[in-house]
Amino acid sequence: MNLTYRRPSLRHLGLLLALPLAASTVRIIQTNSAGDNVHIIDPATNKVVGVITGIEVSHGAAVAPDGNRYYFSNEAESTLDVVDQKTLKVTKSIPLSGHPNNISISKDGRRVYVGIAVAPGAVDVIDTTSLKNVKSIAVKGAVHNTYVTPDGRYVVSGSIPSKTITVIDAQTETPVWSLVMDLGIRPMAFATNPDGTTKWMFVQLSGFNGFAVIDFATHKEIKRLELPALAAGKAPYLYGGNESHGMAVTSDQKTLIVNSRLNSAVYSYSLPDLKLLGSADVGLAPDWVTLTPDGKRAYVANAASNSVSVVDISAMKEITRIPVGQVPKRNITAVLP
Repeated sequence: MNLTYRRPSLRHLGLLLALPLAASTVRIIQTNSAGDNVHIIDPATNKVVGVITGIEVSHGAAVAPDGNRYYFSNEAESTLDVVDQKTLKVTKSIPLSGHPNNISISKDGRRVYVGIAVAPGAVDVIDTTSLKNVKSIAVKGAVHNTYVTPDGRYVVSGSIPSKTITVIDAQTETPVWSLVMDLGIRPMAFATNPDGTTKWMFVQLSGFNGFAVIDFATHKEIKRLELPALAAGKAPYLYGGNESHGMAVTSDQKTLIVNSRLNSAVYSYSLPDLKLLGSADVGLAPDWVTLTPDGKRAYVANAASNSVSVVDISAMKEITRIPVGQVPKRNITAVLP
């Protein structure tokens, strides 16, 4: 068979260029820890565009890479609840080994990792094909949060009572190293090396209004930064929760965003030099933060104001505040193909 290559004509190229590019839909998923609903925010309009009901005391959230499912840890029933993204209905509740806290999902979407917040401590592994709890990985101490490192190679859990960070190999699902700190382990975020591997872990600590920096390769703390003191005339928020809770790194790896519940403010630091860039006042007791994929905006859950603050990261200025449910805490950014 004689196959002849034909150069595309200018007309054909014009037709190809005229075809619309596939666009992703971005949503901010906001759980509410004192109710049975989850709010879905469209960051293009900063309006609530959907509400998931029937999950009593929702805690952690995750989204499948294909966008078809949401996953939520249900504190009331000690289950991982699976929600259809289109109907916003719970389709399955998967029993866990104990009371859950926060969750994370593998890069390929095949596993959801659930922090079990009761002694002796564990990370439950949910298979998203069978929708079954297939493994419980023993760790030291009740787990507050779980994370998957940016390269997908490791699952990281943090424990408040044992003050222990545990790093789990995602392929073998076994712990490979751990680090005991002097204070309880709260939220974490990650910075990467140029090849995408994990460079640093940023770790918030119990009773500390700031964060520690952990070198991932050496497993050692290399720096600890305290957030700025309150401005004159501003009162601290002293009711419940940790002084500093919630942090995230922008997609370009140039900025670290850090909440202060104590100060009711959010701060930005440059990476890798960790210089303070600015701050923005938000609602009372900011408890978690998630960023848009382009790294331009932060969505800050204000636990004591029942709202989400939208912060322009470049200007470090609150641009609007969105009412949500009761005591909003964990939130995530969902990219729906």
